Amino acid sequence: MGLRELTSGLESVRLFRGLTPQQLEWVAARAYSRTFPPGVELIVAGTPGETVYFILSGTVKIYVPQVDGTEVIVNILGPGDTVGELGVIDGGERSASVVTLERTETIWMTGEMFQEALRTIPQMNENLLRILSARVRLTTENVQAYASLDIPGRIARQLLSLAHTYGREQGGGVFIPLRLTQGDIAELVGSSRKRVNQVMVTLRREGVLTFDTEGHITLFRLKDLERMVEGRVGHY
Repeated sequence: MGLRELTSGLESVRLFRGLTPQQLEWVAARAYSRTFPPGVELIVAGTPGETVYFILSGTVKIYVPQVDGTEVIVNILGPGDTVGELGVIDGGERSASVVTLERTETIWMTGEMFQEALRTIPQMNENLLRILSARVRLTTENVQAYASLDIPGRIARQLLSLAHTYGREQGGGVFIPLRLTQGDIAELVGSSRKRVNQVMVTLRREGVLTFDTEGHITLFRLKDLERMVEGRVGHY
């Protein structure tokens, strides 16, 4: 990417909202672009935080490897998100790994340049505070969901959250442009893949949503999902 393309790409990233054209160009002049195929580890837990990635397209999974070889999914992120900033800010080791789930286009900066950008552009600090606050709130809500919702309710809540963050209107529904396997959803909601499949198939049969072989989901009846979260629907 040239400077113009980098500047344009940064405009889609939440961290850079509200920046002036001159500020965006300042950041772009210190950034680089790279597209990764699926299955690439962008960040490895336990390594130094030296790079920050801004996602333009694609999907990444944030997870914590376990000693028995399994993994715990922390989050799924997509276009407009930033990954790797915490390790750069606090200077500690990466607390989680990040892997691409599909072809993912990114812009990246070295940790040194990212810290310089934060010192130079106050708006980035305000945006970063909002982003981190939203993540803390989401973590709290996830804990509450685990304690109070059944599996269908957790699935409905997760889908609504993804639709709110990434969804776009398409074909009479809300398309979620992330590649998600039912195994990914199962780990996010603390369930088995078999149980998630049962719920998803039922929701598809009832016209609440559709999903394709690539892992893309389109929601059609959001009110039904909201009622599932509120516990006001039958069993799935």
